[in-house]
Amino acid sequence: MAVIKALRMGHPILGQVAASVDPLPSRELELLVDDLWDTMRALDGAGLAAPQVGVSLRVVVFEVADNPRYPDAETVPPTVLVNPHIEPLGERMESGWEACLSIPGMCGRVPRFQHIRYRGFSAEGESIEREVSGFHARVVQHECDHLNGLLYPQRIPELRDFGFSEEIEAWGS
Repeated sequence: MAVIKALRMGHPILGQVAASVDPLPSRELELLVDDLWDTMRALDGAGLAAPQVGVSLRVVVFEVADNPRYPDAETVPPTVLVNPHIEPLGERMESGWEACLSIPGMCGRVPRFQHIRYRGFSAEGESIEREVSGFHARVVQHECDHLNGLLYPQRIPELRDFGFSEEIEAWGS
């Protein structure tokens, strides 16, 4: 459909809590999902949330397979998740480096729950429920944060763990 320019940190939509999608399914939702996939893949992203393209609705897409930005990452199946809910499974957190299409050129070390259950709906209105861990869990938490008006730097406990991706890669932080 269309590749849309991702909004960048500082845009007010990125700080808003997104609205639930109702009704499911709809032609408008189908078009939005097509645009999210096109935009995410064009930018080599692992995921994308509707607010990042200026649509304040609770919709995310994610997938990791042969992605040059994440060459060593585990495969994450292509998923459309509408009106998601995340439940941590245990207290164990793991810190890992994250980047975001709305904060180009930067990355930061973010603690996330290692094991989660997520629920929601497909664009067709079918129920989705999965238990995941590792990188898959990190991607889902990152994308769903966008639906609550949060960007990953807001979760970084130490600002020394935030900087330009090129510098961090070059100096092995």
